[in-house]
Amino acid sequence: MKLVLLTVGLLALAFAGIAIKIWGKKDGKFAGTCASQNPFLNKEGEACGFCGKMPDEQDCKKDTVPTQ
Repeated sequence: MKLVLLTVGLLALAFAGIAIKIWGKKDGKFAGTCASQNPFLNKEGEACGFCGKMPDEQDCKKDTVPTQ
């Protein structure tokens, strides 16, 4: 029972931390959320599969992606 309570408590703490981070950011946006920002995930320097941003570009292009 202690393990279950500890697990639930740690999960609640993680969710609270993420919520506080979103609340503290301007418009709830995380900086550098594209996978192209992470050199461990993008070793070949490919563009982001979601927005097309290259690793050397600063801003995500998701605002320019056409919505359907």
